[in-house]
Amino acid sequence: MRIAYGVHGYGRGHAMRAAAVLPDLSRRHEVLVLAGGDAYAALAGDRPVVRIPTLRYHEKRPGKRSAYLTLKRNLPAALDLLLGGPGVAMVREAMEDFRPEVLVSDSEGWTHRAARALGVPRISFDHFGVLVYCRWPMGPMQRFVNRAEAAVYKALVARPDRSIVASFYEPPTACDDVTVVGPVLRPVVREVTPEAGDFLLVYFSHPRRYYRPTVEAALREAGVPVTVYGAPRDGTDGPLTFRPLANRPFVEDLARCRAVFATAGNQLISEALHFGKPILALPEDSLEQRLNAAMVQRMGAGMRTSLRRFSAAALRAFLERTDEFRQRLRTDASAAGPSRDGAAEAVAAIERYAEALAGH
Repeated sequence: MRIAYGVHGYGRGHAMRAAAVLPDLSRRHEVLVLAGGDAYAALAGDRPVVRIPTLRYHEKRPGKRSAYLTLKRNLPAALDLLLGGPGVAMVREAMEDFRPEVLVSDSEGWTHRAARALGVPRISFDHFGVLVYCRWPMGPMQRFVNRAEAAVYKALVARPDRSIVASFYEPPTACDDVTVVGPVLRPVVREVTPEAGDFLLVYFSHPRRYYRPTVEAALREAGVPVTVYGAPRDGTDGPLTFRPLANRPFVEDLARCRAVFATAGNQLISEALHFGKPILALPEDSLEQRLNAAMVQRMGAGMRTSLRRFSAAALRAFLERTDEFRQRLRTDASAAGPSRDGAAEAVAAIERYAEALAGH
């Protein structure tokens, strides 16, 4: 089949999920990849990628999203998306040249709009679906926030024909036409063998917002070596080692670290759990990441924190419990049996839906 694959460009998690399934899909099908922003930068080195627009969150201060600034700064792009402007026309032209039989989209709005205009069947494949297609016990304020965020998501994906949700935990689905798959791991993650290391691995999806002086001060007092990925620095400074983002080096460090301190993206958490690494989760200002962080704590895989609560004492308290968390992860993995291959599950679901929607 000819499959168009759209990837949302905010953060690297969407791109890493795509990188897990694109090798298998590309071996068996013709695939056109369209991505913007961070996803374009992460994927373009390995395959041809069509650069497309993207939407971004904006913050009024580090760690605190602003609905007003997000709306104001995204307004031209949002109008292009919703009204079928030049960006949609460009994506539509790329699709017309490729003639896809189906679209797979990871929270990417422009490809959904262009495919719908062309009458191409659409499959959503992401993690945010846990808040849209699953039922959770929520208080009134959480329910209000969830409905608002779900409304934005639905406006972006424009009611896809089928949905696939990737998650490191098993969410309670509320729809029959939704498939939930396990952790979607990239081939490079499955190639690396975990080791027991002594250093803390730090990764923030947007380090300029979260790697603050107070965070660095706490890391210096942690009492262990610290490797930081993505911060606007390089080299070694006391107990801190700064490294630029790179796929395989990051995965190798993730496999041999003692524990992980990171923002609470589903993809990174999935990879850390695969290697049996305890997690101190610092969720971004979104209900999705707060839910992810809460699930890490509920699973006994680590703890959650916030920029306001994070300190050297909180970090040391987490590090003192890493043996406990690792034992819990080993026990749960042993009880669960063979680990799920979410990437294979996702490819099978994509192909099953695509064949049915394309009439094969």
